[in-house]
Amino acid sequence: MSDVTIDQLSELAKGNRKIINNLYINVFPKIKSYVMKNNGYSEDAEDIFQKVLIQVIARYKNKPFEIKSTLDGFLYVAASNLWKRELNKRKREVTNDKVIELLSEEDDIVMASLEQEKWELFQEKLNDISENCKALLKLFFKKVPYKEIVVQLGYKTDNVVRQRIFNCKSQLTKAIQNDARFNEFN
Repeated sequence: MSDVTIDQLSELAKGNRKIINNLYINVFPKIKSYVMKNNGYSEDAEDIFQKVLIQVIARYKNKPFEIKSTLDGFLYVAASNLWKRELNKRKREVTNDKVIELLSEEDDIVMASLEQEKWELFQEKLNDISENCKALLKLFFKKVPYKEIVVQLGYKTDNVVRQRIFNCKSQLTKAIQNDARFNEFN
């Protein structure tokens, strides 16, 4: 699938079998591969894929939106975020002896949808800042050592990189906080 039209999302939300089958053929194998490479099983991938489809459909029915990339890519990112969340939840459940109140499936979908919207806002604002800041923050978020960033981006010292990262993070934070959607999340 190429760029997503509102019609494709609308059809997905209506349960269009052709679109859903196409997603199972083209997107599910990628998500399954990701989940299995990251401590999951085939059944986990099926659950994650189902949850992502439900999340996107519920979100679209609640408030129609456009996807600025491909539907395949959007679902893959949503699934990887949901899988990371699931792994974190499992980690807490295994290591915590206390009784844990489990979220209902509906609450879980709402939380995952909200996290996806936050991620999209973050990505959008990251793309809006200067190319230099974008490159610097991408390396920072990948936990590339400061000394390596100095070499890759041609800065003079670690301290210059630290200062620049601080300034870029401040710009990104300000851009996110100035967006009207930010207040909806709080």
